[in-house]
Amino acid sequence: MSFFIPAAMAQSAGGAAAPVGAGFEWIFLVGFVVIFYLMIWRPQAKRAKEHKNLLANLSNGDEVVTGGGILGKVKKVTDEFVVLEVTESQELKFQKGAIVAVLPKGTLKAI
Repeated sequence: MSFFIPAAMAQSAGGAAAPVGAGFEWIFLVGFVVIFYLMIWRPQAKRAKEHKNLLANLSNGDEVVTGGGILGKVKKVTDEFVVLEVTESQELKFQKGAIVAVLPKGTLKAI
């Protein structure tokens, strides 16, 4: 049964030696932080910045799509809300954050 349990190694009388691999924990921690930054935080910040710029540059006549998939033409823009013309006789109000993308001109007529 003793072959399953290794014998304890007695420490030498010369003093305590540094544990093996003591510097490698920092390398792994730094590597993890770098990977986290490159794969998660940076792309998300880039997307948020692009969306903020998209909302800031909205103007009357832009054709947009909302998060719910509704297509419309911007009729009025305020600080927090956007009025979209969905059909010729129907207008809907949305929060600016609901706008996902600006479509190329003429997209609504092509559909």
